[in-house]
Amino acid sequence: MKERIILLKGDITTIDTDAIVNAANESLLGGGGVDGAIHRAAGPGLLNECRKLNGCKTGDAKITAGYNLPSSIVIHTVGPIWHGGHRDEHTLLASSYRRSLEIAREKNIRSIAFPNISTGVYGFPADQAALVAIREVRRFLENNSMPEEVVFVTFSDENYNLYQKSLADGTIDQEGW
Repeated sequence: MKERIILLKGDITTIDTDAIVNAANESLLGGGGVDGAIHRAAGPGLLNECRKLNGCKTGDAKITAGYNLPSSIVIHTVGPIWHGGHRDEHTLLASSYRRSLEIAREKNIRSIAFPNISTGVYGFPADQAALVAIREVRRFLENNSMPEEVVFVTFSDENYNLYQKSLADGTIDQEGW
């Protein structure tokens, strides 16, 4: 069976998958980091469409067109802000990945690319976030044929190495954070 999880280091706004995931804030109206980069690359049409969505709750996801991006679809998800791991942050982050994948399945999206959700200004520890991301994606793919391919796109060497190690060593069943 072909490997359905791919790891790349690069800029998610240049990735040519059917959909990319935006690590958005609750307003969906753009921000810093990945969110700002996606909004800038997509152009003003993305912001106009996002204004009509009435925001998004943490752990949920919503879909828009990709506009000027190579990907024709953007799935916006809101990851949790890190508060020391005492406010269901792991559960909410898992939900962000799961909801994005559920939308991809519902829309028959064959390939989807994820950034490192919540690890920037939201402060989620990158090593724990990588484990949550990989665990949720693997669990979803075990029970679903769509999407056919999931790409983790990291911007830094540090995150790339964390994902590479986590994908290789199988330490993904961290339930009792």
